[in-house]
Amino acid sequence: MTDALLTLSGLSKAYPGVRANDDISFSVGRGEIHALLGENGAGKSTLVKTIYGLVQPDSGSMVLDGQPYNPAEPREARARGVAMVFQHFSLFDALSVAENVALGMENPPGLRALSDRIAEVSRSYGLPLDPARTVGGLSAGERQRVEILRCLLQEPRLLIMDEPTSVLTPQEVEVLFRTLRQLREEGVSILYISHKLGEIRAFCEAATILRQGRVVGTCDPRETEPRAMAEQMVGASFAAPSGAAREPGAPVLALRGLSAPAPQAFGTPLREIEVTVHAGEILGIGGVAGNGQDELTAALSGEMTVAPDMVSLKGTEIGRMGPNARRALGLCAAPEERMGHAAAPDMSLTENAMLTGAQRRGLVHRGFLRWGAARDFASAVIDRFDVRTPGPGTAARALSGGNLQKFVIGREILQAPECLVVNQPTWGVDAAAAAVIRQALIDLAQEGAAVVVISQDLDELMEIADRFCALNEGRLSAPRPMRGLTLEEIGLMLGGAHDLKEAG
Repeated sequence: MTDALLTLSGLSKAYPGVRANDDISFSVGRGEIHALLGENGAGKSTLVKTIYGLVQPDSGSMVLDGQPYNPAEPREARARGVAMVFQHFSLFDALSVAENVALGMENPPGLRALSDRIAEVSRSYGLPLDPARTVGGLSAGERQRVEILRCLLQEPRLLIMDEPTSVLTPQEVEVLFRTLRQLREEGVSILYISHKLGEIRAFCEAATILRQGRVVGTCDPRETEPRAMAEQMVGASFAAPSGAAREPGAPVLALRGLSAPAPQAFGTPLREIEVTVHAGEILGIGGVAGNGQDELTAALSGEMTVAPDMVSLKGTEIGRMGPNARRALGLCAAPEERMGHAAAPDMSLTENAMLTGAQRRGLVHRGFLRWGAARDFASAVIDRFDVRTPGPGTAARALSGGNLQKFVIGREILQAPECLVVNQPTWGVDAAAAAVIRQALIDLAQEGAAVVVISQDLDELMEIADRFCALNEGRLSAPRPMRGLTLEEIGLMLGGAHDLKEAG
């Protein structure tokens, strides 16, 4: 057993109405890859922010490398050898790789010297990057490399990784794991947060499990089944999503030659997309981040309009219609970015329910907003989707990411759409919450709705989709039945092998 690099003793942190961390104690060994597990709202984010100096604990203590450790800000944490790669990238698209790295350093060298150092370190760790490339032109995997290189240039002793594989292809995940194993061999400790229990089991040597802000268990993931870890995280057993076989019904959503220029710099234009989605069907659309997922969602939801005949709903051309008009006809949508796009951060859940549910839930009468009905609608979403929150009056920004995701998806499903488009429906949510969302999507299809699930999680699509398409550089492959489709075939499709076609 390796000796401890970081030891936490009795760490506690409370916010109004919630105890985020409650007497947390555990250790991370030197050169150890240690998983931190817990459902959404379990306290993981508060804990790692405390370790990184973004949050000050109310009580408790930390010891790093035998010395007391209590960073008042991230600068102090970095000076002590603690680095963190956040789930959400903090990069400037218009700047180069080297310029972005320099912004994260206390005293960066000149750009030429820094570029040479980036090239050297990226090669030695198997993360090749051109320091002169503009970040806006990088894939999601390459952007993550920039974030990791920022940390590696600090020569960290402890590296915190928050959901590092959520936007990566299977091939990019393997590259990342090779890099992290190399760091472990060099003596670097890694604190690893992920909801993907399969990769936790394959990659981590120890795990600490949190529930409702407290440590409820530890295990060796290599010897523990994923379901056992998931059930310990949530404190109960839960069923995998299931549903009876469905026969597709009449066409509901039809895309005919859907093309559109990129709506912003570094975006992806849509190119001649053709597909029909039927009643009772779940169409899964996979792709690596940055291949047109956001643009396709916008074109389907009405945030981005196109030629009238490019998008049809039950025979009605809706390409020129905005989101409200499409909702009135039965097409609802939930974008990938929950905070600030799917939900207004400073508005309450009741107000956010009103934003998209006004028409289909009858929340407006003769021009007046029916706040009581909106509150009841928000409460129904909270109850049905087990959203952990004090109540419908809570601001959206006060929810954990996974709980806000459950609210956003539930808000659309409870409007009984005839067609639902969701982008990354279970991104960043725990196994139990993901099972709830996926089951709700299956149930919606069972009730006769056409469902389009755009996701980078291939396991998710293989679990719930009836047919599969790959989105690559704004082009959509022909749909293929999901049953019998292999990961190798899916990988080829994701890479742009559009000759793998079947009529759809």
